[in-house]
Amino acid sequence: MSKRVLTSVAWPYANGPRHIGHVAGFGVPSDVFARYQRMVGNEVLMVSGTDEHGTPLLVQAEKEGVGVQELADRYNRIIVEDLVGLGLSYDLFTRTTTRNHYAVVQDLFRGLNENGYMIKETTRGAISPSTGRTLPDRYIEGTCPICGATDARGDQCDNCGNQLDPADLIDPRSKINGETPEFVDTEHFMLDLPSLAEALGEWLEGRTDWRPNVLKFSLNLLKDIRPRAMTRDIDWGIPVPIEGWQDNNTKKLYVWFDAVVGYLSASIEWAWRTGDPEAWRKWWNDPEAVSYYFMGKDNITFHSQIWPAELLGYEGAGAKGGEAGPLAQPQLNLPTEVVSSEFLTMSGSKFSSSKGVVIYVRDFLKDFGPDPLRYFIAMAGPETTDTDFTWDEFVRRINSELANEWGNLVNRTVSMAYKNFGEVPTPGDFTAEDQALLDEAAAAFDIVGENLANSRFKAGITEAMRIAGRANQYIAAMEPWKLAKDEAQRDRLATVLYVALQVVSDVNTLLTPYLPFSAQKIFETLGGEGVWASQPKIVEVQDDSPRVPVGVGLPEEGRTYPVIMGDYAEQKATWARQDLTPGVALTKPKPMFQKLDPELAETGPEWAPVQ
Repeated sequence: MSKRVLTSVAWPYANGPRHIGHVAGFGVPSDVFARYQRMVGNEVLMVSGTDEHGTPLLVQAEKEGVGVQELADRYNRIIVEDLVGLGLSYDLFTRTTTRNHYAVVQDLFRGLNENGYMIKETTRGAISPSTGRTLPDRYIEGTCPICGATDARGDQCDNCGNQLDPADLIDPRSKINGETPEFVDTEHFMLDLPSLAEALGEWLEGRTDWRPNVLKFSLNLLKDIRPRAMTRDIDWGIPVPIEGWQDNNTKKLYVWFDAVVGYLSASIEWAWRTGDPEAWRKWWNDPEAVSYYFMGKDNITFHSQIWPAELLGYEGAGAKGGEAGPLAQPQLNLPTEVVSSEFLTMSGSKFSSSKGVVIYVRDFLKDFGPDPLRYFIAMAGPETTDTDFTWDEFVRRINSELANEWGNLVNRTVSMAYKNFGEVPTPGDFTAEDQALLDEAAAAFDIVGENLANSRFKAGITEAMRIAGRANQYIAAMEPWKLAKDEAQRDRLATVLYVALQVVSDVNTLLTPYLPFSAQKIFETLGGEGVWASQPKIVEVQDDSPRVPVGVGLPEEGRTYPVIMGDYAEQKATWARQDLTPGVALTKPKPMFQKLDPELAETGPEWAPVQ
């Protein structure tokens, strides 16, 4: 029986092109998951967009000498193009500077405020002495007052996991220019997390199937829970929808309040754009629906604490009670699982555009294409531990595994069948060896499927590649090139090649969520017609949502912007063996994966040389 699966993907920040560290954490894992869920027959809604508010974008715009919306527009389009190039199959990839998003975020804020979970407090805000601009928590670093780590951020310490305020830090400094911030009194709305702590704790304690590192970190957050500011002194963001605040252009909602609401607002926009404005409720209000949130480990707190707290407070589920808002009828589903990846590093350093430790997605795609990057991330990415990217490792895996093990299996199997029969041959009786391989390949659907369903992507692709290795061993043992020289062995040749072709088809299906581009080509090589693995498309749309936000500095109505959408229901890929039909014409194969020059392992490309 099919189920509805919401795949919520972290929102890339629109202050520059994305690098491979970003897509290793949120992009490829979520797409592999969503593609598998569609193949087993589930109804998937995969949503995200570019995150375009907050101080970092203002800082970058100032640095480049352009308006902040102009900068967001530019990088929004670049990111959209890169993610489509990587084949990420979003049902909707949108942005946070839309009228629909503003209106949905404001609705959530109003509901929380009316239920008493937004409280006003005068706090100490950090100001840049040189510019007078507010410094966001994450742009302040210093020594953690709890554990002594020297690189704690103003919102939390990654070393001990505790929530912090910038004023708590010892020797605080601005990440922008290194100056010591000034702290001034300022009034803000705070999310009353302590009044939601019990409800949060009950929910988290029921998450027994989460990745252990994510659950432990999330539970630790409850030990020092306190109100957290949800507004900021800034002129770029969503107006605070409260009388006396909404027309004040120096007070906006905290970027992390609005960004996580994006999963809901994107779902609402998708429903409206596809002609059924209430369709989003099938994923958000139906208690039988499930939801998976994909991100890097530095965003866990916002998805396992802030976002669930917003949802609980909006529907009146905290200690203060309250009435459910109009979007929560009867409820808004909490995350089924927060799927957090660790960091992909480069020579031991976290990928960072500002520090020049970077490999941009579009450069990588231009030189190597999408599937080699997708393969590397799935096989060697930071699924449960930080992983160092090296060109040596990339070259080794692509040449010895993707090209030699898998690509060569496809090429030599189809080439022999094409040369000797021109079509899928009719097999004779299967020997014990034949049947053993066929059975092992069939069993892999359950093994790989269970791993994919539980976000164990490396284990899944490892099993698929193991079956490819078994097929290579089978061909070496059966020696079809010798059978082809003996006319009396033609029936046996047909059987051996049929078995090998069937296993190639099986492995291709198993690898489809990981390698959708080559999967389509291999499907066609085996005689398939039509779309096997659907790909996303860029669609230009207008910002003409019927939802109306309030306040000053709203997005312009009717402007155009690119989104990612796709018709994934048309694809033929299903999670089951596709029995090959004898007599179906084969296509003369071409090498599926280009071998890389071994020298690349030592030098790297010009745009990312080995240091």
